[in-house]
This record gives sequence, structure tokens and C-alpha cells, in this order.
Amino acid sequence: MTAAASSIDAGGAEKKLISVVVPAYNEAECIDELARRLSAVFDSEPDYDFEAIIVENGSEDDTWEKLLKIRAEDPRFKVLKLARNFRMDGGLTAGLSQATGDAAVLMTADLQDPPELITTFIRKWEEGYENIYMTVSERRGTGPLRRFNSVAFYWLAGKLTGGRIPKNASDFRLVDRKVYQTINTMQERNRFVRGLFAWVGFKSIGVEHERPPRFGGESKAHSLKVLDLASKGILAHSYLPLRLITITGLVIFAASLVGLVIAAIQFVVDGVPFPGYGTIISLMLLMFGLVFLFLGVMSEYISLIYEEVKQRPNYVVSRREGL
Repeated sequence: MTAAASSIDAGGAEKKLISVVVPAYNEAECIDELARRLSAVFDSEPDYDFEAIIVENGSEDDTWEKLLKIRAEDPRFKVLKLARNFRMDGGLTAGLSQATGDAAVLMTADLQDPPELITTFIRKWEEGYENIYMTVSERRGTGPLRRFNSVAFYWLAGKLTGGRIPKNASDFRLVDRKVYQTINTMQERNRFVRGLFAWVGFKSIGVEHERPPRFGGESKAHSLKVLDLASKGILAHSYLPLRLITITGLVIFAASLVGLVIAAIQFVVDGVPFPGYGTIISLMLLMFGLVFLFLGVMSEYISLIYEEVKQRPNYVVSRREGL
């Protein structure tokens, strides 16, 4: 990790550098507007230097070509091209590994994370906060299923992680250098970057803001991909599903003992054991269902372990410009 490349302002004071990390996957319709609005934010903060690290995340359109043009016109924009799509968290990890700023901003390229909010993040950083993130007050331009998925995820994640992952917290955030450098030392393969920032702690605060619709193009956050990311994020930050297996087993064992005692008393008093072939079959099916459910939970954890054991990198770089 190289040292932060700060400059000197007109008054002789050293200007701090802020690195803006943006993964971009098939965002040709948004990337020019993103660069324009980021440049306006950079120009509105003369007391700081900025670098924008755009991670081209295996796009199939002309996102890369547009990024090269943006880079040629404004050297503050630097481009990292990945060998294929490594999803959002892989792109963020790649960009953070190249950041050199006193602070880093993480955001998406579709402009659902409004660049203008960076100025608010900076003010909070100046107040001493080290992890400033956007909390989504309202999601515009999304369907009811997507909104339900978000509500369900944050509710479940909060319950299973003891409230560690803040409700409606997004990846859009500004973090101090010591925070993102701590994240950079974590080499786990099943990365849920939002959860990692919640796990490391530091002085944090949420900034409530409405999430606007996409500026252009189609959303890459399809339901199955979102559910897969959500399940990995929860399992990677909570052991509670495994503990529920033990708790459920103990409850069923205790219930079976109580049932056995009741059946024995009925046999002594009435001389007839509890009847009911259908009841027995139903209980057996219930038990088999629970067994396979628990095996499914265990297999999910085993798959996470499998990914960690392979020790494959979280991203592969193909080209870099300005880095």
C-alpha cells in the first residue's frame, strides 16, 4: 500500500486525498454522467484532492472504451479492468486495494448513489466520524418484490447478527484510511463488504437519503442474485443458524420425553397406547423435513468453507490505466 498522495494548497497547508472507488459492470449509459457529476463534486471541494478509481468489472458493452476516454480528458480518473465479472463485492475489493487516499468513498456507477452526497460525508468525516454510510429512506424505481427482499434481508440480518448490520445501510459510504486498510487485510473469499465494515466497528454514523432510480440501463440486481448475496452475507456473519439446529434438537428431544411419559401413563391407566397411524406418519415426515432442512443449512456453511479453502483471489486484474 503506497502512502497517500497529498498536495499543498495556496495557503501552504497539505491537502488530503480522497479516493472514490466505483465498480462498473455494463454501465455504458451511466458512465459519462457519473464522471460529469463526480468532477463537479471534486471541483466543489477545493480543500481536497480526489482520485476516482473506476473498476471495469468484466463488462460486455463499451464501458471500458468510454472509461479510457474519460481518463484521457481528466487524469483524476483511473481505471482498473478485471478479467471477468467478480460481482459488486469483488469490484469494491479490487478498487480498495488500489486506493491511496486519506479516506475512500465506495459507490455504484448507476447513480443510485448520488455523488453530491459525498460532500455531506466529508463534513461528517471532518467531525471525527470514520465510517459514514447512506441509509436508504426510500427506494424509487424498484418493484415491490425488490423492496420486499430488502426489508426481509435487513430484518433477518439484524436478528441473526445481533443488530451489527444497520437497517437499510448501503455500500455507499466514506471511510477513513485506517478503516479501509483494515478491510484490505481481510482475505476471506465470501466477501460481503457491507458486513465487513459493520464488523470492524470504528466511529460510524448513517446519513439518511432517498435512493433515486437508475440513470440509465438495466439493473443487475436480479432477485436470485440478490438472494444469493444476502444468504452468503448473513451466513458469513452469523453462526446462529447452526446454533438453531442444536436448540431445535433439544426442544424436540424434550418434547419426545414428555410425550413418552404421557403415553406411559395412558398405558398404565387405560391399557391402550396412543393410537393414530396418521399421526405417526405425520411426525415421521416432520422429522425427515427438519433433518433435510438442517442438512441444507450445514451444506451452505460447508460451501463457504470450501471457497475459503481453495484460496482463490477475490478478483483478477486484466489492465490498469493510471494505477
